[in-house]
Amino acid sequence: MNEELNARVEALLDKQEILECVHRYCRGVDRMDRELTLSAYHPDAIDDHGAFVGNAEEFVDWAFAYHTEHQLSHHHMVFNHSVELQGNEAHAETYWLFFGENRVKPDTLAVGRYIDRFEKRDGVWAIAARVCISEAINELTPAEVPAAWREILMSNGVSSRNREDVSYERPLMTRQPTEV
Repeated sequence: MNEELNARVEALLDKQEILECVHRYCRGVDRMDRELTLSAYHPDAIDDHGAFVGNAEEFVDWAFAYHTEHQLSHHHMVFNHSVELQGNEAHAETYWLFFGENRVKPDTLAVGRYIDRFEKRDGVWAIAARVCISEAINELTPAEVPAAWREILMSNGVSSRNREDVSYERPLMTRQPTEV
């Protein structure tokens, strides 16, 4: 492989590892998996989430406590993602959407961006600094779905905010098909 192509492939791999780190963060927070969430950060990283500023361990304690107290379930989704590579440092901007099924209604729908500085240390990309920008926080009213349909639509897997969630099941097993 020529030098230019090799550099381009390495840049693509670095950007993919950074995106996978962002995804790991979202999954870790939503499943309240401490180890997975912390794997997105370098140990000395600082996270500025607006209501909280501190190191990764303290942030995870704060975030998990917040979500446990205020939500029955929550989902962090990411969209537009751009990365500027500068050697073993990278700057990323990732748009996010947050849904919180609140214990006290109405539910929350919020949008914003993660502004991250990633560093590659010992071959591993992770967050070194994060500023979480919230740009809108809205109320969302649950949909009116007949109880029988709600039960049918939501009965095909265990959704948990821990490692009992169906996404951790290996191998993944499905229910047997039903006759129509």
